[in-house]
Amino acid sequence: MRRRTFDRLVSTEGLVLVPVLAVAGGLLSWGQRYISHEVRSQLAAQKIQFPAGDSPEMAAPEFEAVRRYAGQQLTTGDQAKVYADHYIANHLKAIGGGKSYAELSGEALVRPDDPELAAKVQLMFRGETSRGLLLNAYAFGKMGDIAGYAAIAAFAGAGLAGLLDSGLLPCQQGHSRPKWAWLDLSQRPAGIALMGCAARRSGTAVPRGAPGNSRPRRPRPRPPRCRPRCWPG
Repeated sequence: MRRRTFDRLVSTEGLVLVPVLAVAGGLLSWGQRYISHEVRSQLAAQKIQFPAGDSPEMAAPEFEAVRRYAGQQLTTGDQAKVYADHYIANHLKAIGGGKSYAELSGEALVRPDDPELAAKVQLMFRGETSRGLLLNAYAFGKMGDIAGYAAIAAFAGAGLAGLLDSGLLPCQQGHSRPKWAWLDLSQRPAGIALMGCAARRSGTAVPRGAPGNSRPRRPRPRPPRCRPRCWPG
C-alpha cells in the first residue's frame, strides 16, 4: 500500500472515529450519572440504617463485613451488597435453620396447620425479597461504574484518533522527508543513501540520476550515420 493511500485512509477514519467516540463518551457519561443518581436516591428513600458498632450482634464473626459501615445509612450499591449478603442473609440463615425459602415453603404445604412454620415462611419470603432488591441495586450501581470507565476510554480514544489524524504524534514526525534528501551523497548522513528507493515505494517521483536513485541513467543508442555512396563517374 502506498503511503499516500495509507494517509488518506487514516484521515478518513479519523474524521469518522473522532465524532463517534466523542458522542459515545458523552452518552456513557450521562448514563453513569443517571444510574448513580437513581441508585442513591432510591436507596436513600428506604432509610435503611446499619446497626451501630457497639451493637451486641455486631460482635459475631459473621458480621465482620458489616462493621465497616456501622451506623451509616445505606445509599450506595456496595453498601447494599454488604447489607444483603452479610446482614440479611445471616439473619435468614438463623431463622430458617440453614434452609432456604423454597425448602420451608415446601414443608409448609405438607403441614398447613403449623402456624409457627407458616410465620417462618413469611419471614423468609420478606427477607429474600428485600435481599434480592438490594442486590439488584448493587448490580445497577456496578453497571454505572462500568459505564463511567467506558466513557473515559471513549474520550481517550477520540483524543488519540484526533492526534493520529493531525499527525502531531512524535512517532509520525519521522515520516516527513528531510530537507537534505536531494543533496549530494557526501553531504547526507550515513544510512540515507536509499532515500530514493523509499521515495519510489511511497509514490514520490524521483528524477533519474538524482542522488539516492539506485538506477543510473542509461545512454540512448544513437542511430548509425548514413555513409554517402560513391557513384561511378
